[in-house]
Amino acid sequence: MSIRGLKKKQPKTFKVRIITVDAEMEFSCEMKWKGKDLFDLVCRALGLRETWFFGLQYTMKGMCTWLKMDKKVLDQEIPKEDPISFHFLAKFYPEKVEEELLQEITQHLFFLQVKKQILDEEIYCSPEATVLLASYAVQAKYGDYDPNFHEPGFLAHDELLPKRVLRQYQLTAEMWEEKITAWYAEHRGIARDEAEMNYLKIAQDLEMYGVNYFPIAQNKNHTDLLLGVDAKGIHIYSINNRFSPNKSFEWSSIRNISCSEKELTIKPLDKKAEVFKFFSSQLKVNKLIFQLCIGNHDLFMRRRKVDSIEIQQMKAQAREEKARKKMENQRLAREKQLREEAERAKEELERRLFQLEDEARQANEALLRSQEAAELLAEKAQIAEEEAKLLAQNAAEAEQERQRLEITALKSKEEKRLMEQKMREAELIAVKLVKESDRRAKEAEHLKQDLHEAREAERKAKQKLLDITRINYPHMAKYPQYSPGESRDANFDKGSIKLDLKDIDLKRLSFEIERERLDYLENSRKFEDRLKELKSEIHALKLEEKQAGLYS
Repeated sequence: MSIRGLKKKQPKTFKVRIITVDAEMEFSCEMKWKGKDLFDLVCRALGLRETWFFGLQYTMKGMCTWLKMDKKVLDQEIPKEDPISFHFLAKFYPEKVEEELLQEITQHLFFLQVKKQILDEEIYCSPEATVLLASYAVQAKYGDYDPNFHEPGFLAHDELLPKRVLRQYQLTAEMWEEKITAWYAEHRGIARDEAEMNYLKIAQDLEMYGVNYFPIAQNKNHTDLLLGVDAKGIHIYSINNRFSPNKSFEWSSIRNISCSEKELTIKPLDKKAEVFKFFSSQLKVNKLIFQLCIGNHDLFMRRRKVDSIEIQQMKAQAREEKARKKMENQRLAREKQLREEAERAKEELERRLFQLEDEARQANEALLRSQEAAELLAEKAQIAEEEAKLLAQNAAEAEQERQRLEITALKSKEEKRLMEQKMREAELIAVKLVKESDRRAKEAEHLKQDLHEAREAERKAKQKLLDITRINYPHMAKYPQYSPGESRDANFDKGSIKLDLKDIDLKRLSFEIERERLDYLENSRKFEDRLKELKSEIHALKLEEKQAGLYS
């Protein structure tokens, strides 16, 4: 036998792609695997034990269908593609998420799926509730709010609100971020799993939470109703209202559900009550409704029974895990608090160190400035000392100048007094000269009058003499050889001599008068010159006195 024959024959496989809400995985499956084999493989890969909530969904001819667990994968009507794509999603929803979701992975998967349904508007949520849910989603993703780290714009790339809400209110992205951050800041200290659980607790109270809607009709021709299946029962809605059902059938009040082709029959527990029949458009839709009804009813009955050993163990482990996480969170909170206090103390020390360094730097700068100031003051002191010496020298010079000016002032006063005395004397002299001039003028006038009278007397004397001569000697001219006549001529010559002498006296007198007049004029001119000199000296003295007063 050959070695190849000894080898075990490898089974044939096909590839599948499993798409969760936040990840993708690929597996190789054997051709003979049933749906449960693939589902268990995916749950093991995810570490999921609460498998009864989930299923593998695929889309065929525009209709979403769940993979059957008891049939082979390849025997079902799945897409012919490589790899074959399945979506790992929650098929059934719990009534109370806080009590039924035990594992953290289960809770996380529900959180992601419900969040996506709200953002895709498959579940209606009011704008106020969407902001609160968004704040819990941010807390689950980013942890505690830190204004130093979470700066404005840190939510710009996160999808947190439905487009319907964004269209309904004319607010900017910054305004929405501010509203979400206001709630987000209040969730400080909440761990990720607690934030996700708070998100689910708010979401489970929404009217459309966990409801699968299908179009149905009360007869075969019209599709005017919606049938909703959830964890509590079956609900009938009008086509335009998915919030308030027209009629509801709780699982506890349903005795039997059956489907045949396109007809769905609901038999109440009360046998006297009316049996409700509805029609769907396709047989596959009826089968899907029937599967969801069976699964939700089984879970409903399981919740009201005593928990199995496995569930009890899982709940005990969940409690232990929650207690451990609580202690761990408390320890982490204490460590975080201590770390924050240490960081604050470090920051305080760093701030204090920086402050001390700054103070030391300022002190050094102040010391340098003081040294520079001291040097500058020393220079200024030296300059001041030199200036003081110079000022003392100037003061001495000023004192000497003051004394000189005082002496000059005294001299000026003395000279002024002398000049004033000279002026008074000059004025007296001028007065005397004026009086003398008047007197001389009067004398000259008298002399002129006397001269005129003398000349008039002389003329009269000459005339009289001539008259006498003509009378006493009428023939004197005819007889000049007569000796007696010589004696008369002698007498006449004597009279002429007397007349000539009198003329000489008059001329001398006139000459003296003229000379005195010239002397007077000369003296007057000299006096005027002297007066001008005195005025010039007095003016110069006044200027010197003014300058001396200004200088002092």
